[in-house]
Amino acid sequence: MSRIRAVILAAGKGTRMKSARPKVLHELCGRPMVWYVVRALRDAGVAEVLIVANREVAERVPVIAGDAGHDAVDVVIQEPQLGTGHAVQIALAKLAPRSGTLLILNADLPLIEAALIQRAIEARNGALALVTATMPLPSSLGRIVRRGERVAKIVEARDASADELALDEMNAGLYVYDEAKLRSAIAELGNDNAQGEYYLTDTVDRLVRDGERVVPVLADSFLSVMGINDRSELATAAALLNRRICEHHMCNGVTIADPSTTYLEPDLEIAADVTILPNTTIGRRSKIGAHSEIGPNSRLLAAEIGEHVVLMDSIVSDSTLGDFVHVGPWAHVRGGSILDTGVHLGDYVEVKASHLGAGVNARHLAYLGDATIGERTNIGAGTVTCNYDGKEKHRTKIGKDAFIGTNSSLVAPLEIGDGALTGAGSVVIRDVPPGGRVAGNPAKPLPEKES
Repeated sequence: MSRIRAVILAAGKGTRMKSARPKVLHELCGRPMVWYVVRALRDAGVAEVLIVANREVAERVPVIAGDAGHDAVDVVIQEPQLGTGHAVQIALAKLAPRSGTLLILNADLPLIEAALIQRAIEARNGALALVTATMPLPSSLGRIVRRGERVAKIVEARDASADELALDEMNAGLYVYDEAKLRSAIAELGNDNAQGEYYLTDTVDRLVRDGERVVPVLADSFLSVMGINDRSELATAAALLNRRICEHHMCNGVTIADPSTTYLEPDLEIAADVTILPNTTIGRRSKIGAHSEIGPNSRLLAAEIGEHVVLMDSIVSDSTLGDFVHVGPWAHVRGGSILDTGVHLGDYVEVKASHLGAGVNARHLAYLGDATIGERTNIGAGTVTCNYDGKEKHRTKIGKDAFIGTNSSLVAPLEIGDGALTGAGSVVIRDVPPGGRVAGNPAKPLPEKES
């Protein structure tokens, strides 16, 4: 498809969203709706993409393009916004003319799939193939007026007669043009209509009058080309998209107990035989190893989860959990933390920017921030690493096989050696040597046991 390029129309105000944010930047399943259009084009093999945007959307295009798997997305700004035809005129002025196929599609089609794009490309055997859909009535979309198996014209709803409004085949907002034919037709656009705008759909009438072939490509379901105009439609599309993502993973061996209360983003790596329980959200390209169980009531964001992990009623963000780790209920792991094999975190334990070695236990009510904790160390209930002195954060280092007593306050910077012990209620302000035993406030060495 080296001769195919695409223009995405993303400059519209989207006033029915009633939002300061441009419509196409509203998110579904963790991505702005225009992201899905870029991704569908990529998956269909279209490498060259130009987005016609307003200034706010244009600022986000590099991020959107990179997140969609490719950074070669160009952008041009449409100011003022004088309709879809005007947007395409601006795009064509940006693009060097060449022969071949040019796709034009709306940015508010997050449910569009690569297969439909490919089918439309293959269907064009003249000036234009355009995707249509049978829509429920009433509708504000442009109506398709046919002449046999060809399109005679498209009539915008606001300009349609009563008979035309009764038609249920409608314009879906995806066009596959012969570029040379489009350039010729778009130069003749006028704005003699109810809105005083330049409609891309008027090129259809021009091509038909010139005897060019315009063919409709009927989508299998109107839901696949559902446009988003308000927040109700956004929620409907998000639910459909989420179900599609869940079904993808279920078909690949993932058990999702209740897809209607499981919220997934694109680009997750979830191994076979993972179980996801209700009220769970997984996003930002998280990875989950085989045989792990996530949920209920849990959230993973940019998390890397090993095999045979159990995580319940908890949050893990920007962190890595090794194999056989158990987290929860009601635990929080964040800030680049690493939990090695067999770590066990229990009720109301928070771990931030810390590395817990294999077999560490912190089963109740603890805060472990900016800490490095050695293998098999036990953290008692109520333990806090006091990492902030009011100006800066400091680290705590605890060695292997240490025992940190209940309600210990570890005042960083601090180092506690291998096999050391702190008594219950200790406030530890000085380093403890390997094998040392301290207790009290402030903590002091305990007497040696008599042999």
